[in-house]
Amino acid sequence: MTSAEVRKAVIPAAGLGTRFLPATKVVPKELLPVVDQPALQYVVVEAAAAGLDQVVLVTNASKGSVLAHFQPNPDLETALERSGDSELLARVHVASQLAQVSTVDQDEPRGLGHAVLCAKDVVGDEPFAVLLGDDLIDARDPLLQRMLEVRAERGGSVVALMRVPQSEISKYGCAKVGELIGDAVTIDGLVEKPAVDDAPSDLAVIGRYVLDPAVFDVLAATSPGRGGEIQLTDALDVLATRGFDGAGGGLTGVVFSGRRYDTGDRLEYLKAVVQLAMEHQDLGPAFSHWLRDFVRQDSSG
Repeated sequence: MTSAEVRKAVIPAAGLGTRFLPATKVVPKELLPVVDQPALQYVVVEAAAAGLDQVVLVTNASKGSVLAHFQPNPDLETALERSGDSELLARVHVASQLAQVSTVDQDEPRGLGHAVLCAKDVVGDEPFAVLLGDDLIDARDPLLQRMLEVRAERGGSVVALMRVPQSEISKYGCAKVGELIGDAVTIDGLVEKPAVDDAPSDLAVIGRYVLDPAVFDVLAATSPGRGGEIQLTDALDVLATRGFDGAGGGLTGVVFSGRRYDTGDRLEYLKAVVQLAMEHQDLGPAFSHWLRDFVRQDSSG
């Protein structure tokens, strides 16, 4: 059991967003709208809801607008105040009031492990969460909060796992696991994007992590792996094989079966927008009615 409190969240956001070009030529992928707020805001909201009050965005020099989204905009706010649009002003205020948001630079894209390592000086010697912006977790399924509970109970590091069809396992990091107790399982090892026939299970790593600071020393000693990048999976595999040694070793998986939206490629992004629009408090009923009519007309035509 560990009493160290997790207060910081690291969100890698330095990618070029090439799968969304030309839309991301100027607008960072993380700021593309998902219904009425940027994808990244959903992730920061999730971190804040789990009690993490410091968010570190790993960006690059061309992405100043990412941090700006989470800072006050006096000109816009003054204009909204003068117009008397208090409802819209409140919505604008949300982003700048979620958490203390800062940035660190990743000079070149060298993998997720390198992005995490870039945050070492800001995180310091304390446990922290890593949230990937391509994975949106439904607020009704508090995955991160559950991971923090497991970290407090067991120590070490914690990763989120999800069962996927065996045919798709090569798209993910894959976990070799022991006995599943409830939704938690000890991880004996990780393999980054294994061939289908070599996968040790159908449990894929998804974009939520709660990490012991021991991971930084392991990452610093990790050689580039698959794709010539420093893989976080490789470092976590080292921690898993060390076991729960009281010095940051040990890895637990939390098997997630809730609602998750993938914004990592164009088709999945569109699916996420439609799903979240249908469930939107204000827009959902009218949008759902329109969508049903549209599908009916399309199928009959």
